[in-house]
Amino acid sequence: MRDRNPKRGRQEEPYKVNQRIRAREVRLVGEYVDGGNAVLPLDKALKLAQDNDLDLVEISPNVNPPVCKILDYAKFKYEQKKKQKEIKANAAKVVLKEIRFGPNTDEHDYNFKLKHAINFLKEGAKVKAYVHFVGRSIVFKERGEMLLLKFAQALEDYGAVEQLPKLEGKRMSIFIAPKQAKK
Repeated sequence: MRDRNPKRGRQEEPYKVNQRIRAREVRLVGEYVDGGNAVLPLDKALKLAQDNDLDLVEISPNVNPPVCKILDYAKFKYEQKKKQKEIKANAAKVVLKEIRFGPNTDEHDYNFKLKHAINFLKEGAKVKAYVHFVGRSIVFKERGEMLLLKFAQALEDYGAVEQLPKLEGKRMSIFIAPKQAKK
């Protein structure tokens, strides 16, 4: 069976290169032009690129005339990919950890979960603590709210409350974000 979409699997080139440029004249920028920039007919710009064994790349197509630069396109693409990877790697990744309580959680379980929350906040993760009301336990809404507020107060040194206790269906939740480390 033939593939109906011939472009599938291939990525569209982000820039027009050499013969793919359709403008009659281009603004050429860079060290290959006197004064750093000049408006030239397309064929002269292509000839200049060929004489230097490089490519003519359309950098900014939406202006009149389009801006082009003479460079090694393969090296340019490689460096663009490298920059994108670096930006992606430096982006802050927010981790959300959940801690579940019941409306009748006893002191030992509460302390155990509190220790985990402290560790999560120290590692830089956000904490979502919630009280899950099962069946008729929904009548203990106040207990759940008190438990979450007590929990937030205990974590005051490690994180800041992002959202106060809020009831959504059978869950009452609170969000706590880690405090930034002082440098």
